[in-house]
Amino acid sequence: MSGQRIPPVYPLADFFRNPQRGFFRISDDGKWLSFMQPVSFNGHPPRMNLFVQALQGSELIGEARCLTRETERDIAEYFWKGSDTLLYAKDFGGDENFHVVAVDRESGMVSDLTPYTDTRAGIADDLYDDPEHVLIAHNQRDPQSFDIYRVNVRTGEAVLVAENPGNIVAWHTDHHGQVRAATASDGLNTALLYRDTESDPFRAIITTDFRSTVSPELFTFDNRCLYALSNRGRDCLALVIIDPESPDDEQLVFEAPGVDLDGVGHSRLRHVLTAAVYQTDRPRYHFFDQLAAERHLRVSEALPGYEIALQGATRDERTFIVAAYNDRTPGSRYLYDDETGGLTKLADINPALPEDDMAEVRPIQYVARDGLTINGYLTLPRGREPRNLPCIVNPHGGPWARDSWGFNPEAQFLANRGYCVLQMNFRGSTGYGRTFWEAGFGQWGLAMQDDITDGVQWLIDQGIAERNRIAIYGGSYGGYAVLAGIVRTPELYAAAVDFVGVSNLLTFMNTIPPYWKPLLEKMYSMVGHPEHDRERLVATSPALNAQHIRTPLFIAQGANDPRVNKDESDQMVAALRSRGVEVEYMVKANEGHGFHNDENKFEFYERMEAFLSRHLGRAENETINQGAHT
Repeated sequence: MSGQRIPPVYPLADFFRNPQRGFFRISDDGKWLSFMQPVSFNGHPPRMNLFVQALQGSELIGEARCLTRETERDIAEYFWKGSDTLLYAKDFGGDENFHVVAVDRESGMVSDLTPYTDTRAGIADDLYDDPEHVLIAHNQRDPQSFDIYRVNVRTGEAVLVAENPGNIVAWHTDHHGQVRAATASDGLNTALLYRDTESDPFRAIITTDFRSTVSPELFTFDNRCLYALSNRGRDCLALVIIDPESPDDEQLVFEAPGVDLDGVGHSRLRHVLTAAVYQTDRPRYHFFDQLAAERHLRVSEALPGYEIALQGATRDERTFIVAAYNDRTPGSRYLYDDETGGLTKLADINPALPEDDMAEVRPIQYVARDGLTINGYLTLPRGREPRNLPCIVNPHGGPWARDSWGFNPEAQFLANRGYCVLQMNFRGSTGYGRTFWEAGFGQWGLAMQDDITDGVQWLIDQGIAERNRIAIYGGSYGGYAVLAGIVRTPELYAAAVDFVGVSNLLTFMNTIPPYWKPLLEKMYSMVGHPEHDRERLVATSPALNAQHIRTPLFIAQGANDPRVNKDESDQMVAALRSRGVEVEYMVKANEGHGFHNDENKFEFYERMEAFLSRHLGRAENETINQGAHT
């Protein structure tokens, strides 16, 4: 790290607070820009609320106007419906029972379109060409399954379009907003259903077991066939066309060697595919369309050193919202005029953290004990020799997800405090093909955990980590991996932080949300069956093996968590305290699966920082060896 200075220690809140202005969207007609910013009402803590401001070309005119007055939680997500209405999602205390709420741009009148208790709702289709309606899926009739309704965004009037017979886990619409396909599951087998019109009955055209994926992305532009991500007959998800008349004859459109595709974009205006998106060590694009490729190149050349993502467009696709970011900054947002090539900056998302003082995120690989290659990311504290550092091992949640390259506020915060951070995509992670994913089946606390342990050993063998100053921190499945790690390898970690983690594999699946119940057989197959695999599940449940734990532990939990019930953390705390093992426990009554309110995030990270410092020591004031290099 020769020549690099040690950056200053930045305030914790600078890493985790909401942006002063972010989440930009543009109206269909290009005359209005919307965004969210934190605002306080009646003495409540600031929450992210919706604002609109007039646009003339790429120039903002007049004053921004606040449209919403949410006080309990940040607005989760939102989008424009045409140019007169915005739709947003809100839940209650983190229960994930989201409501779809409409707000009129002109009057500010707010209407809850799904005012039902204990019901989860979401947009199924924005009905782009229908100015007054959207399709909403919700489970008000049956908590385990979602029906589709056509809802008037001005009056709230709802008409049933498709009733779920109980086995539909996804609905798919064509370019006219007609519900023409569906994915059905009995838990272990999946069927792709299709119909020519909404008045026809569905018929199964493809049936697979759950290990094979056929996931419709969109209809072809003549509304006859389906573009889908499929791994039938191959290891990785590829983009294919499925003709309902000959569904087994997939037409390959694009595949990326060795990795799954994440998705595909298209132009609503020009009726063409634009790009396939996937990840290797970094985000990648494959362009199908010359116009989209040239646009991406022009914007990239205008913003060198940054990854580019288009986050919205006007109906005529002349003006776009552009995000520019990299591993050391969440970056900036711009308006891009496709006719002139002009970029107008809207905001820096986090100007409090100078890019030059943040740490580089390096893709790494190591080989697990059975020869499997594990990919991951290493964030090294800036300005320090990468030798004998205190380290935080940070397995991701899911576990059927993956860590990706980009700006990660947790990793940057820890690196700023002098810790190196190791993130790994252990077996069972997605993105690396079916074989790698299936290698995690039945391996919670076993081979999946060994992959994490082998990553720690790799850090030690590289000389990067000081053996006695390694902690493990993770959330959700990552929290389970924390607990499993201090049961299985208690000598490896000097401290552990479990955030909303599973502790008991027998009780965990009894408390999942009702809408996960149709997939329970699949969960049993991937994780373990409470009867047939009971011995293994007992052996790999940290709460049932707490006698092995001697590592100091900090646990944080949301009281309303619908995914990992609070009882999971309560069990763990009780098992340890009964033995006199140190465990610090933080519960927030107004949070769910993760903390979203700024004041709770700040308190969690303050307590985590103090906890890690107490057990690993602080490194930010250690001297740098100016002759070191990597």
